[in-house]
Amino acid sequence: MVTVVGIGAEGWDGLTAVARRALSQAEVVLGGKRQLDLLPEVVTAERVAWPSPMMPAVPGLLAKYQDRVLCVLASGDPMFYGIGSKLGPVRVLTHPSSVQLACARLGWAQQDIEVISVVGRPVELVNAQVHPARRLIVLSADGGTPGKVAALLTKRGYGASVMTVLEELGGEGENQVTGTADQWQGPSRPLNVIAIECRGDEVLSAVPGLPDEAYESDGQLTKREVRAVTLSRLMPVPGQLLWDVGGGAGSIAIEWSRVHPSCRAIAVERDPTRAGRIGRNARELGVPGVEVVVAQAPVDGLATPDAVFIGGGLTADGMVEWALAALRPGGRLVVNAVTVESEAVVARWHARLGGDLVRISVSRGSPVGGFTGWRPLMPVTIWTVSKEIDA
Repeated sequence: MVTVVGIGAEGWDGLTAVARRALSQAEVVLGGKRQLDLLPEVVTAERVAWPSPMMPAVPGLLAKYQDRVLCVLASGDPMFYGIGSKLGPVRVLTHPSSVQLACARLGWAQQDIEVISVVGRPVELVNAQVHPARRLIVLSADGGTPGKVAALLTKRGYGASVMTVLEELGGEGENQVTGTADQWQGPSRPLNVIAIECRGDEVLSAVPGLPDEAYESDGQLTKREVRAVTLSRLMPVPGQLLWDVGGGAGSIAIEWSRVHPSCRAIAVERDPTRAGRIGRNARELGVPGVEVVVAQAPVDGLATPDAVFIGGGLTADGMVEWALAALRPGGRLVVNAVTVESEAVVARWHARLGGDLVRISVSRGSPVGGFTGWRPLMPVTIWTVSKEIDA
């Protein structure tokens, strides 16, 4: 059994008696160089620093020292964006996380904030959580992260947001720097977290149906009203995976992913220019994890989906068969048809498998001279069917 010990910037002085005893009895201690340097001489174990990159080396190092008394050091709470969850069966001796310490310094209630880690992850993840009057805490990758976050907020129209960078929390060098995003001066110390009080007016809800203007598009875009209905049929569920086939601007994959941080999506788009556009839209809207596959569907080798949306290429041979075969039992297939030919395909499959069939007609008000009139969008037929669960 590996013992994982959470340690803060204050080092040995901040550890419990149980954690000190575990480290003192260890034969090998694995950790980052900064963490290992916090240990006093009373810890006589062999000290092994993680290589870079770390995660690929973890299995080999654990196997190498499996017959020795082994401790692993982790920053703060090892089970909160930490290595503790990556090691299999472990004994965890926790420590206050940097988020707990930041909230204690600022007088913020933890349950009222959103936490985003950009350690080894794109900073654009912050975009999904920027809303008027919200409080965020960002776990920084390094001293340059606050400047990147400030630039992101300013670009979003949230330059008036107040940022407090809390450096070396719990250590002798603990320090706070406060300012607005649009006036931010850096860099910061490498060990820091960022507390943000969002101040701005732009609203981009996590509820499906973002304004069409939120997307960069060449016109190949599922319109707002249809998108909202389509996502309601796809039923995003935390932890599940969507295929967005014929991605266009990526709006279905993106809004599926915005429902919850654990929602995952793969957009399949044959046109490289559109595929690049999907990636940009995903980053701007806070879900840079949307995977873009440049290929002509049907395509092999994709992870098994819980839901599939076909918004383009429906008339290609074997498209529906491919989607149904790939789905997990109980998964949802949603197809949007706008042409006579694609509606004919939907009609055949509906006659064969049943499911839910809806036709949506949307008209938008627009100027007609000095008056306002209705301009209809193309009607869309939506077919929804669930894959049967084997008895």
